[in-house]
Amino acid sequence: MSEKLANPAPLGLMGFGMTTILLNIHNAGFFPISAMILAMGLCYGGLAQIIAGIMEYKRGNTFGVTAFISYGTFWWSLVFLLVMPTMGLAEATPHAYMGWYLLMWGMFTLFMLIGTVNYPRVKQFVFASLTVLFFLLAARDFTGSTLIGTIAGFEGIICGASAIYLAMATVINEQFGRTVMPIGDHKKAAAVQLKAAA
Repeated sequence: MSEKLANPAPLGLMGFGMTTILLNIHNAGFFPISAMILAMGLCYGGLAQIIAGIMEYKRGNTFGVTAFISYGTFWWSLVFLLVMPTMGLAEATPHAYMGWYLLMWGMFTLFMLIGTVNYPRVKQFVFASLTVLFFLLAARDFTGSTLIGTIAGFEGIICGASAIYLAMATVINEQFGRTVMPIGDHKKAAAVQLKAAA
């Protein structure tokens, strides 16, 4: 008898979405960075996504493994970049270096966006908005522009909210056995799902 595996995507998406919103409320200028954001980055944004990625490995989902473990370790690396200088373990990272760091993550996310071509439209939006977010944050650090940082903050809130919507839609639709919260299923993806269920 085969073992039925739970879908870990909502866990990873919620970890990503909630942490992204909280960080970008800071980027938008509403409150300074605090232990709350760092703790979320370590636990829900970091650990939860890594756990989701390991579960995706068990399901044989290469895209899910790559996305969740990569973004989970992104959150850990970001927290370490912010915390290590305050502990005297490393020098603070210059803004230009942070710009390159964010630019590399933007390029990675752009390639992941290409990989969503046969996924639901909402997932495509999550990766598209995340790509824009990384490039905006990189531009902020390269230029030192407060305005670009504020725009990035509001754009990041939208990105995080779209990930939370996708997570909740996946859970709710699965529980009801029908589409309650639409996610813009791609025709090819839907056909593959129907074939697998047959």
